[in-house]
Parts: sequence; structure tokens; C-alpha cells
Amino acid sequence: MTKINKLYHRLRAVMVVAVFFYCAPLCHAQIAELTFQDEQSQQCTTIVNALERDHFTGKRLDKHMSALVFDRYIKSLDPGRHLLTQADLSDFQPLKMLMYKYLKTGNLGPAFEIFNLYRSRSEQRLEYILELAKSWQTRIDFTKNDTLVIDYEHKPFIRDTSGLKPLWKKELKNHIINLKIDKTSDDEISETLEKIYTNRLSHLSQTQSRDVFQIFMNAVTMSFDPHSQYFAPRLSEDFDIHMKLSLEGIGAVLQNEYEYTKVVRLIPKGPADKSQKLAPGDKIIGVGQGRDGEIKDTIGQRIDDVVKLIRGPKDTFVRLKIIPARKSSVTDTISIKRDKVKLEEQSAQKKVVELTSNDRTYKLGIIDIPNFYIDFDAYHRGDPDYKSTTRDVTKLLGQLKKESIDGLIIDLRDNGGGSLKEANDLTGLFLKYGPTVQVKTKFRVSRLYDEDPKILYTGPLMVLINRMSASASEIFAGAIQDYHRGLIVGTRSFGKGTVQELKPLGDGRLKMTSAKFYRVSGESTQHKGVEPDIWFPRIYRTKDTGESALDGALLWDHIDATRYSEYMSLQPMIKPLDDAYKKRVEKSFGIKYLNQRIQLAESLSEQKSLSLNLSERLKTDTAFNKKELALENNYRKQKGEKPLASLEDIDPEKEEIKEILTDQAKYIAADFITLSHKIGYSWQ
Repeated sequence: MTKINKLYHRLRAVMVVAVFFYCAPLCHAQIAELTFQDEQSQQCTTIVNALERDHFTGKRLDKHMSALVFDRYIKSLDPGRHLLTQADLSDFQPLKMLMYKYLKTGNLGPAFEIFNLYRSRSEQRLEYILELAKSWQTRIDFTKNDTLVIDYEHKPFIRDTSGLKPLWKKELKNHIINLKIDKTSDDEISETLEKIYTNRLSHLSQTQSRDVFQIFMNAVTMSFDPHSQYFAPRLSEDFDIHMKLSLEGIGAVLQNEYEYTKVVRLIPKGPADKSQKLAPGDKIIGVGQGRDGEIKDTIGQRIDDVVKLIRGPKDTFVRLKIIPARKSSVTDTISIKRDKVKLEEQSAQKKVVELTSNDRTYKLGIIDIPNFYIDFDAYHRGDPDYKSTTRDVTKLLGQLKKESIDGLIIDLRDNGGGSLKEANDLTGLFLKYGPTVQVKTKFRVSRLYDEDPKILYTGPLMVLINRMSASASEIFAGAIQDYHRGLIVGTRSFGKGTVQELKPLGDGRLKMTSAKFYRVSGESTQHKGVEPDIWFPRIYRTKDTGESALDGALLWDHIDATRYSEYMSLQPMIKPLDDAYKKRVEKSFGIKYLNQRIQLAESLSEQKSLSLNLSERLKTDTAFNKKELALENNYRKQKGEKPLASLEDIDPEKEEIKEILTDQAKYIAADFITLSHKIGYSWQ
């Protein structure tokens, strides 16, 4: 037996005693412990070797990484800090700095030891809540002025197990209050609680060794960066389906956050996007089938299981119970019709609008690009009519030229990226020639170039971006900004500046970050994203969305700039354009409405704790709804529309916020056209 294994077995003996001692007030007949398999041990060393050899960062598993792996593993198991205690963490402390040695030898014993304690404690919690729920009407005091901490990042672990049951009781109380706010009757509450916690207990009992391995290995991979992930054989198959979720489903990209399934972004023109009912940052806590099917609780479930519930045939409905990003605890139930994302809706679309400003009428061309697409099969076959973003935009620009537009707006809002080739080719339509992006691997820096000296459009250009503009969108916007080819307007983009490769690994697969994008100026698009020249109100909370919201995201940095020929700097125009925009929005009731909506949402989102006094919570919820309804009706009044009787009457199909900001963009474009002609800008 090696020295490290001897130490582990001594620690294990200590932990078993400690677990018995600390569980004493809670103990019952425990479920069987899970153990790792030999093939998992071998796969572990294979994953570790691949990460150390090929990951972009060049990180090595050492004591520092060992602590990161340990902390991430604990967080993935107990994100709400309501199962493990400070006493447990103290017992596991010797393992924290030695985890890297266990990983390199394939010893998964410590990981399974920690998981078995977590699983046992989870079972105790669920059984305690189920027992308490049988007589909640008499055993829970809803007039008591206690609170529940919901700021998980700063919430301390409970000192020892003596403090767990009071916490679990508070969590049940909060659950019941939410049901009461949803106007659920007492009998329905009892039935719902029984069903939910029984299902969670059943789900827990079905945990297998491969589930533990999957969770722990992802704690390892995501300690390198949040986009690196291991897919076990079963999940590898689900991954292929999950990547196609936008094709037949609701069109949403999801990730786990704490015990919830969080919406990261919506596929443009997909069912969820078009419904206007779901938004990035929303947390899914239940899924039901059909228009009135029973909502199944999804809190604490693996994301692949949640995806299976959401996925379904075209023209069927799925019901989602969500905690909206704009609220902290109040839930909504929405219904979305599943559908395929139609190719023609994903394609670039154009329109021409006329605007009177500065005592003249402007004709503006707007091209909306939902993503950067290409039919690779047709392209590789040599099909001269293959479909792509650049080819479609080329046709649209030809049509807009015939309409004699004064200026062009490229709308990349909510464009999550796509083909790197298309980002490069599209940029080339607006530049004479030169590099468009730099790609750095562990070993070298390469560049993509626009080698065609032909410029398809030489007039004033504006690019609209927002927090959901990512990856290829950021490459295009960054290049346009660095070359001074156009004005960037909106908010900071997503910040996804890394490249991932999917590698076969035994029966599973490893998605690993292998490179990083850099602008021609040398600045990374990673983490920070692209900053606009003129800022719009931030409708997405940066705390909840974007690369910087991901735990352990790689940071912004820079490399040497490459050689490129800039156009005349736009800097002399930016301040007068921004001043004119700010002066205009002072009189805009649309922007005022938008800012008030943002402030109202922020007031709830920043809450660190919740009152567990029922009357206080009902009062808070009612007050929020009144404020929101008053805000909506005040805006409608200013537009000359009839007031709403309730928030339920809001038309989900109206893209109110997008329209408000698009209107402002048109006026900025008009000012930009006037000023560029006055100064004599040329982009030939």
C-alpha cells in the first residue's frame, strides 16, 4: 500500500467515526454506500492526462488545483449549503490538498466518501421534510418573523448537524409560502409536498456509481475552465441530442446553477424566443407535458433529465414552472409550443425604414442576423448554391443598394455565434483586406484573413450588440470596431472568447478548451466581451448572464496586435453622437420606462434573504405586482393605449424592449450619417 493510500485509509477511518458522531441526532437506516469501479479509475487517469496535456491553459494538477477541485465538488453537491456542515468540511480538510494525488493514481475513494455522506444527509433531509409536511398546518408558524438566506455565495455552512433541522424547516416553510402566493389550497399544498419530496427521495435512491463519477469528473474538468466537460457514455449520447434541442423543442440553452436549471440563452427565432415568456437568467423548477399536464419538480435533477422532460415532438406543448430572473422567489408557470426552428427564420433578414431627423429624411437598411450559419455539407460537396450567412447578406446588400440606402445597421442582438468561417467572411464584406481575428493555442498564434480586396458596402455602418451577442458575433463586432469601420452600439457582449474541441475518450467524450480568440488589436473577447461605443440600458443582469457569470471563467488578457490598416478613427464622432443620444433619451418615455423596469427588477434580484412571515411576503408580492402594473399602464398611457387590468393581459408576442432600443438606434444612425458626411469619412 502506497504512502498516500495509507493516509487516505487513516483519514477514512476518522471520517467514518466523525460522520457517525455528527449524524447521531439525525441517523436512521442508511442507504447502501456507492463505490467506484476499476474502469472508472482508469478513465479518471485518462481524463487527467488529457487535461494536463491538451488544455489551453496548460494547468497542472497540483495543490492549488486540488483545492479548486475539492471546493467545486462540494459546491456541485451542496450549492445551497444545507446538507454538509463546517464540521464535515473540517473532517475532509486533509483531503483537500491531496485530491490531486488521488486523481493522478485513479483513487476515487475520497470522492465517493464525500458523496456517500452527502447522499445520506440528503436522504435524512427529505425524510424529515416529508414527516414535517404531514402536519405542516399545525407545526409551522407563518406569523413568526424569521428569514431564509438565499445568497448562496456568501451564506456560511451550518456549524454542525444540530443546526440542520431548523434550516430544513425554514426551507419547507418557504416552499409552502411560495405555493400560497400561487393561490394553492392547503389540501393541494399537502398533496404537492408529498409528491415532490417523495419523488426527490426516489430519484436519490436511484443514484448509481456512474452518476458520482460524472459529477466528480466535471468538478475536475471545470476547475480548468467552465466550458470543459466530461460526458460519460450515456450522457455522450444525450449531449448530441441536447445540442440539437433548438431544432425540435423550445430552443433554449440550459445549464445547472445550484439546484436549478438556468436558461443561459434562447435560440433566436426559436419557440421560446418567439413566445417572449422565457428569458436568460430564468430558473426552471418544474416541467409538465401538454397544456394542463402535471408539473414535475426538477429541483436538484441533472440537466440531462430536465432536457428530456422539455424535449418533445413538434406542435406539442410543454409547461415550465420558473423563477423569473426579474424576481427572487415568486414563481410563474408558462406554456410553450414545441416546434422546429425554421431555416428561413434563422436566415439573415432585411428591411428598409425611413426616418425624419436633422431636418431631412433618411433611408436606413437594417439586416438582422440571428446566428452565423453555413451548410457545411453542401459547402464541402462543392455545391455552388450552398447556404450561409455571408452569401445571404451579400444578396441582401445588393437589394439594399438598389434602394439607395443612406446607412446600414447590422443587428447582432441575441446572436449567440456559430461558424468562425462566416464571421471572417462576413467581416470581409465591409473591409478592403486584412486579418479579422487571431486564434491562440498553447503553441502558436494563427490568424484568419479577408483576402478579397473588394468591399461590398462602403457607406456608414452601425452594429447593434447586447449581452447575448456571443462568440462569432463578438469577432465580427470587434473587427469592425478595431478597423474603425463602423459604430458599435448597445451593451457589453457575452464574452465567450474560447474554442472547445470534442475528443473521444474511451466510451465517453471530453469537451475541452483548446484555444482563445483575440481581436486584431490584440485584445481578447474573453470575459470582458466587446464594449460598445455608445451604451444602451443593460436589460440583462451581468451577474446572471454572460461569460463573467460563469464560475472559474478564463479572464481577459491580450497579446500583440497584428498588422492591419485602420480607417480614419471614429473617436471624434463618438462623444457628439453620445451627447445627442443622451439628450434625446431625456425626453424618451420609452427609455424612461425601460430604466424603471430595470430598477424594479434589480430591487428584488439584490435580495439576500426572504421573510418567512406569510403576511409580509404576500404584502411584498402584491406591492411588486402593483408597481409593475402601474409601470406598464403609465407607459401604455403615454403611447395612447388602453390600460391593462392585470399583468396577465400583457401581449407576449410584442417585443417592446427591443423596439424601444431599435428606435433609438435609428436616430443614432441618422446622426452618424450626417456627421460622417460633414467630416468627410470614407470607407473605400
